[in-house]
Amino acid sequence: MPFITNSALAELALLFNLLCATLFGGLIGLNRQLHHRPAGLRTHALTALAAALAITVIQQLQPATADAASRVAQGVLTGIGFIGAGVIVHHERRYRVEGLTTAATIWVSSMLGLACGTGHVLTAAVGLALTLLILVLGNRLEQRLAGRGPTDDVSLTDDDKPG
Repeated sequence: MPFITNSALAELALLFNLLCATLFGGLIGLNRQLHHRPAGLRTHALTALAAALAITVIQQLQPATADAASRVAQGVLTGIGFIGAGVIVHHERRYRVEGLTTAATIWVSSMLGLACGTGHVLTAAVGLALTLLILVLGNRLEQRLAGRGPTDDVSLTDDDKPG
């Protein structure tokens, strides 16, 4: 009679965590891709998966210590910050900075990956729901409150005209 060992159950749990991380990151990326942003489904899914793998592997290599997990999380978040910076574009002639929301979603995707990788899938699911809520309703709410167009970027104007 076949049976499932504790080791097999642990492996299934790890697989579930990695799949959730990939799915959650992918859903955020799908939103960004549908809005024609530079980082889409693949970038966000891979970011979340990489973060989940990083924290999962460190927990498997040595007895789980808060210090080791903390250092891995710090490294992931620092590295993801550089990726996020890469999607922020400064248009010199138009005095505009774009991509801040996409950079933030890449960072959130990595956090969701870390949460899934440590087994906190429900927490990650709530984070995903809140993120999607902000992405879907945030721009509309900003427009309504400001009474103007989208506020997804920062605009600067120069009122000092020569002459």
